[in-house]
Amino acid sequence: MASVTLRFYAELNAFLPPKQRQRSFEAKLARAATAKHTIEACGVPHTEVALILVDGEPATFKRLLHEGERIAVFPSFQRIALAPLFSLNAPPAGKPRFIADCHLGGLARLLRMAGFDCTFRNDYRDREIAELAANEERIVLTRDKQLLMIKSIRHGAFVHALKAEAQFAEIVRRFALIGRCAPFSRCLICNVPLAEVEKTAIVEELPPAVRTSQAHFRRCPRCRRIYWPGSHWQRMRKLLERALAWRTQQEAFS
Repeated sequence: MASVTLRFYAELNAFLPPKQRQRSFEAKLARAATAKHTIEACGVPHTEVALILVDGEPATFKRLLHEGERIAVFPSFQRIALAPLFSLNAPPAGKPRFIADCHLGGLARLLRMAGFDCTFRNDYRDREIAELAANEERIVLTRDKQLLMIKSIRHGAFVHALKAEAQFAEIVRRFALIGRCAPFSRCLICNVPLAEVEKTAIVEELPPAVRTSQAHFRRCPRCRRIYWPGSHWQRMRKLLERALAWRTQQEAFS
């Protein structure tokens, strides 16, 4: 059976068994094996791969592999421009939109808090996530690498961190979201943009203490929930600040 030599770089090694990490290793080729098939057979989802070099030349996922070839596989790097080599996982143009699987409700809430469109439901099925991602050009966020191997999913990210704040910092870094945040501009429940609302129009719906202490309000046009910059607002702002600080610290030591 034909074989090739593979080498995965940086965080892609986390998907490999220990004996294959940080080193070149031989892999058997299935019949008519493509680069995508061979990479995913090693446990690495195609959404995590930004660049493939076959014997030093850039290749696509559809490239058929042959006996004796050497394949180097890279993730995206914030400090290295891959455009001249064509990045395989460049996100859709414009402000990114996300869809989070059932295990990432906390991350979805933080992304919404930061002003990003993030669809979430705890009963999504994998095929439903794939269809929504394709139809709405959303980036799939998950800790299920098998989900990211669905062929129709073009844009996605395996979330390595376990806690919501660290997950948020990870996604901010991966998709360069600093400077694109619009905190508290979306409903945390419905994920739709909030609208400014006059106090006089909602004064009867406000708690007595809020009527006297607050002057600026926003409302969700779907669920009618009212938001104002009170103590809960400040707590959420500190959550965002900590997550962004975590990202900055990680950058400093990476």
